[in-house]
Amino acid sequence: MDAQAGQTRPDHNASRRKILGAASALGLTSVLGVAGTSHAEETYPSKTIKMIVPWPPGQATDLGGRALAMGLSRLLGQSVVVENKAGAGGMIGTDNVAKAAGDGYTILAGSSGPVTVLPLFQPTPYDVARDLMPVAMMGLSPYVLVTAPDFPARDARELVRMIQASPGKYTFASSGTGATAHLITESFNAALGLKAVHVPYKGSSPALTDVIAGRVTYCLETAAATMPFVRDGRAKAYGVSLIKGSVVTPGIPPLATAAGIPGFDLGAWLGVMVPKGTPKGIVTQLSGAVQQVMQSPDVAEIFLRIAVENDYRPTEEFARYLQATSTLFADVIKRNDIRIEAS
Repeated sequence: MDAQAGQTRPDHNASRRKILGAASALGLTSVLGVAGTSHAEETYPSKTIKMIVPWPPGQATDLGGRALAMGLSRLLGQSVVVENKAGAGGMIGTDNVAKAAGDGYTILAGSSGPVTVLPLFQPTPYDVARDLMPVAMMGLSPYVLVTAPDFPARDARELVRMIQASPGKYTFASSGTGATAHLITESFNAALGLKAVHVPYKGSSPALTDVIAGRVTYCLETAAATMPFVRDGRAKAYGVSLIKGSVVTPGIPPLATAAGIPGFDLGAWLGVMVPKGTPKGIVTQLSGAVQQVMQSPDVAEIFLRIAVENDYRPTEEFARYLQATSTLFADVIKRNDIRIEAS
């Protein structure tokens, strides 16, 4: 579903009565819990909802979560307050939600690192399958394949042919061993049979610095990190990791077609999760509310500014995406014997 498709939207300054009236006109009464539900779900939400962001203020998950919280507050008629609980690569805040009551009043602004990636490398204080439930995906952070601007390959297929022709000659950078960027790049390499040497850094900025300078051949890093360099000509872009391309990387083709990798579709996700045991009706209400919020122009604009593709996916589709990504990354980790030190 295109999360930016134009539809009738509730008046952002309307009273709760007007909002519910608009929802009824759109056939959204079941989403907002005003018809056809149990009494508990009918009155949800009846108090403030707390959204836990497991990262510091200003990070993409924080900014995306705050945009969603703003929209949910408008739509549901109850405050959604954001609380940052950063630390341990996102594990502290994620664990806080995993151990909260499953009543719909504590929700997680979830992201790839603490939910998909870290549990593949080390023990976590929560078990994702046992303790958390997916509600809806908000968006995906696309990754862009870049080299120094003077690298001789004219397009992605030529770059691939050069690397294939000289196994072990070329290098690729990442923001750290076991980082999402590392796993996505290893997935890209494996899909094309590329043999290149991994050069890990402590963050995307130093990784990109050496790629742009030509000290490392290529990297796949977030659009937020790469696009400023692509726009001013300091880096050459060959493709983006999302199969449909992305509005945040205009003019850059999907690697699925540009490099000849059918089905290649990876990014760092942002989504909403709740504690296990949250009633299904509340999960459905929240998922529908997320959909409506992600369609609002002001929220879409915020996601564009933070270089996250606005990509709403409902509960079941989000759950399938999480499972498929976890399985793929687990295979990449095993085949490449990737290890990180437990924090």
